[in-house]
Amino acid sequence: MLIKKVLDGSDHAFRLLVEKYRNDVFRTIYAVLRDQKDAEDAAQEVFMKIYTSLPHYENQGFKTWMTRIAVNHAIDMKRKQARLKEEVSETLEQLALGTPLDGVEKDLIEIERRRLVRKRLNEVPENYRDVIYGFYIAEKSYLQMAEEQKVQVKTIETKLYRARHWMKKNWKEDDFS
Repeated sequence: MLIKKVLDGSDHAFRLLVEKYRNDVFRTIYAVLRDQKDAEDAAQEVFMKIYTSLPHYENQGFKTWMTRIAVNHAIDMKRKQARLKEEVSETLEQLALGTPLDGVEKDLIEIERRRLVRKRLNEVPENYRDVIYGFYIAEKSYLQMAEEQKVQVKTIETKLYRARHWMKKNWKEDDFS
């Protein structure tokens, strides 16, 4: 019944669904990631996936279906973290071996990426521009932006999460390579 209401477009029903299952989703993700902050972020992403995947749900046990999405997402995050650790190790190795060209190239790529974000910033919904500019261009911390905007740090985290989601949805990765 709740799922049907969500599919019919009820935001309230989706909030109820999140309330009902958020602890289960969090515990499932935390069991894989073993980090509270990462698990909280992943849980938000999982509920976005659940929301967008709900039309494909085939009434075969909602909790099982939802748990499978959560586990798969957590495993994907764990893999990304492992790849990132490998990249950091490789970068540190290269620095230790003294390959300055890589550092210069990375700096140039980062400068170019910032230029592209700055150029396309006017495409972003107005309520996300300040956090995107603050975080990616001005390199401000969440706390710094929260103090400037007189809001909670959680508000900045949420706005940045939503802004990233908007950018992923509306900008192709090729636009920035």
